[in-house]
Amino acid sequence: MLDIKGITKIFAKGTPNEHTALNDLTLHLDKGEFVTIVGSNGAGKSTLFNAICGTFFVDGGSISLDNTDITYQKEHKRSKVIGRVFQDPMRGTAPNLTIEENIALAYARVNHGALGKALNKQDVALFREKLEAFDMGLEDRMKTKVGLLSGGQRQVVTLLMCTIVPPKLLLLDEHTAALDPATSDKIMKITNSMISENGLTTLMITHNINSALKTGTRTVMMDEGGIILDISGAERANMKLNDLLTMYSQRSNKVLDNDRMLLGND
Repeated sequence: MLDIKGITKIFAKGTPNEHTALNDLTLHLDKGEFVTIVGSNGAGKSTLFNAICGTFFVDGGSISLDNTDITYQKEHKRSKVIGRVFQDPMRGTAPNLTIEENIALAYARVNHGALGKALNKQDVALFREKLEAFDMGLEDRMKTKVGLLSGGQRQVVTLLMCTIVPPKLLLLDEHTAALDPATSDKIMKITNSMISENGLTTLMITHNINSALKTGTRTVMMDEGGIILDISGAERANMKLNDLLTMYSQRSNKVLDNDRMLLGND
């Protein structure tokens, strides 16, 4: 489904600030896999997502999605089959447009290629039905501008925008990190439900190691632009926080000192 082979990305190449952000990284996901990604700051997690989305082209290697080579495909073309939810609840939405208008834009981009002059009544009914399932009252606020919503409400709208037409790949970039614990838990439950119902192939970045080991079907750990751990099945099910930290130290020759990861706080 997703096949990444030996990708490399070097920023400021040939200058004193040269930095290898992705270092010969290889990763394969089967259809329907839900993989969580952990790693310290600067490990290359968001850079990996940017490479997959086409924010920049990689310097080497290849990226294929559903047997299509997208290595040098433009970002706007990839956005039709790749959904991404960011940490910042305001990213991915137009704050001055209503909930209804934002969802319509996302739906039209994938389904029709452009937003029509007037919203189709059947489409509006679909948006309302989808929002109602979240039990947050958003179906009664479809004329409200997104910029007036709370962070959790905005993330729900963004999630729906990314999945109203199920994407081939869903990328969750610490999408609950900016929310309070109670809201984060609710958004994560909604996320899991949406992924399960649609059988979405998903990559999720999180700083919460405990959450990473309990969510999805597989966990990878990144360090210095590469993958140093890839665990699933019984090994993952039986793994504790200290076990993972020990494995990290053995593979990276470093001690993980990120408080957000160690304390289990998103």
